[in-house]
Amino acid sequence: MRILYLDLDSLRPDHLGCYGYHRNTSPNIDEMAKEGVRFSNYYCSDAPCLPSRSALMSGQFGIHNGVVGHGGTAADMRREGSSRGFSDRLGRDSLPGTLRQLGYKTTTISTFAERHSAWTFNAGFNEVLNIGARGGESAEQVLPVALKWLEDNGAADNWFLHLNFWDPHTPYRTPEEYGDPFANDPLPEWLTEDVFHQHKQKVVQHSIDHMNELAKTHYYKWPRHGKQVKEYDDLRMIIDHYDCAIRYMDDHVGQVLKMLATLGVMEDTAILISADHGENMGELGIYAEHGTADQGTCHIPMIIRLPNGLKGTVDDGLHYHLDLAPTLASLLGASKAESWDGQSFSDSIVMGLPTGRDYLVLSQCAHVCQRSVRFGDWLYIRSYHDGHNGFPKEMLYNLAEDPYEQNNLAMDRRDICKDAVYFLNEWHDEMMETMAFDVDPLWTVMREGGPLHAKEFKK
Repeated sequence: MRILYLDLDSLRPDHLGCYGYHRNTSPNIDEMAKEGVRFSNYYCSDAPCLPSRSALMSGQFGIHNGVVGHGGTAADMRREGSSRGFSDRLGRDSLPGTLRQLGYKTTTISTFAERHSAWTFNAGFNEVLNIGARGGESAEQVLPVALKWLEDNGAADNWFLHLNFWDPHTPYRTPEEYGDPFANDPLPEWLTEDVFHQHKQKVVQHSIDHMNELAKTHYYKWPRHGKQVKEYDDLRMIIDHYDCAIRYMDDHVGQVLKMLATLGVMEDTAILISADHGENMGELGIYAEHGTADQGTCHIPMIIRLPNGLKGTVDDGLHYHLDLAPTLASLLGASKAESWDGQSFSDSIVMGLPTGRDYLVLSQCAHVCQRSVRFGDWLYIRSYHDGHNGFPKEMLYNLAEDPYEQNNLAMDRRDICKDAVYFLNEWHDEMMETMAFDVDPLWTVMREGGPLHAKEFKK
């Protein structure tokens, strides 16, 4: 089987048509959802970029592999130490390393490893194709490399291609000539003028106030960031251009899919579409950033179209993105690696059976230090370092009634908070009992002065 993994940076599921978005941002991705299984409650275990992809490729939570932040000790993967043999475990147990042992040619087209000095990300890949822009590239720069690789390799059997597009990540760099396809579409209903004026009062990391400052100091060379957000309608500078980036990227995804059809291998190729994390678009008063352990940051899309899988179905179970490695291993008849924390959801793809978890624990230590618990309709967030955002120690949201996290119920529903803390403690006990280390890297971040981006913001 051929496997194409489309890793679409900073992509929120609820800004895709197949997840119910009111704008036509993703016609090509939507077609794949019609032909496969769409996962509605899929989350990155560790956010943002570096912790997320480290967890995905290692199959381990950040608390186990050591990567929970963007700087300091907790930005490097833990070494095996005295138990290491001639080669380390990662080359064997990583997601691409596992596929390689099964006879797959494994390739990544991504600048991620260089962007974050995350060289362990490359473990297990036969080929690493880096166009050299460290995440600053646009889809039109990535696409020719992808098409050439498919032209040379696509007709062969048993390959895994990790293809990384960055366009929805700030700064929004869609070429000016692409225009503003959503200029006449309404903003999301929940982003009312009242909500805007509440958010405009905040002076925190990636608030409207901070975005205006970044437009002057960092993003000024990108035309789509040239306008200050002063009035309600100015929010279009953020929302419209984020959606424009998704549509622009989707156009290029469509060309990749077209190449598979031209090669005659489309029907025999597994298509996986996901992200490293989402993007807050007003949740918690934060815009155009992925800096919390909340729904906006940690909820990600997952669409899996298998040659022999179910078509046009939705799975509502709770899943981590690090469940992907054991899922692919199961689909290919291989055993789960002993080091993996994930569990397979292959039965959901092939037979539609429930394979979700009872609850998830999500972590963020790059902008804040938070752990959250996702269970039932609830999201509980516990802050250990608020990243100079003024977050209370506990936040609780009913995602069925308040998906954009506007009404903190922590003081009103102490019963739910207590349930969440129990789940969090159970998870933490299990994590600490199942590793050779006695240090939780969240506390390493705290002891080293706090999250990297919080220290930068304070300066």
